[in-house]
Amino acid sequence: MRHSALLAVVLATFITVPLAVLAEPVPESERIPVDLRRTTLVVRDIEKSLPLYRDGLGLNVIYDQLIGGGTDVDGSEKPPTIRLVLLRANDTFIGVLGLMQRLDVADSPEPRFERAMPGDPILVFNAKDLDTRWEKIKTLPHVRVHTEPYRVEYPGPDGTTIPVMFSAVFDADGFFIEINQLLGQAAGTGAAAKDRGKDAMAANAD
Repeated sequence: MRHSALLAVVLATFITVPLAVLAEPVPESERIPVDLRRTTLVVRDIEKSLPLYRDGLGLNVIYDQLIGGGTDVDGSEKPPTIRLVLLRANDTFIGVLGLMQRLDVADSPEPRFERAMPGDPILVFNAKDLDTRWEKIKTLPHVRVHTEPYRVEYPGPDGTTIPVMFSAVFDADGFFIEINQLLGQAAGTGAAAKDRGKDAMAANAD
């Protein structure tokens, strides 16, 4: 069965829900023929970037290759120009994170560890074990803590709230990374979402 879901970014990126509720495809009546496949971050040094995503967040490396090398038209060897690493959480197709390093770029501007501005992505991860995982994340090299975990409540539909344990760090390149633990229903799930699905199926039947 084809999975369809949203990666929150502005990646976003990998939102899961409490232990009692697992990520699942949206109802057939609401599906579209497009999936958000992957978000790729262009980084300065993949070896500095990997610890947060691989070791701290526990994403699995599914691809790590040098690209662009080979033989030139005159027979001389061309060095690779890109290293691309792909990592995934719990889906084989969507929600993949790419880290791309341009090997033919000698110098890059120093990263900015400032709040995200227009043109900057925000990656949102959900960690069911934030209370224990945070202790490892905050001690990783090249990670800067922005916000220690604390509870926030976002507005939900019909006067409800969406409780979240919120935390945030900057990665090695200054990308702003939210690492949250969802304490209630995620936006777009629950009874309201199911009612919308039933309404859409009824409309299609008419």
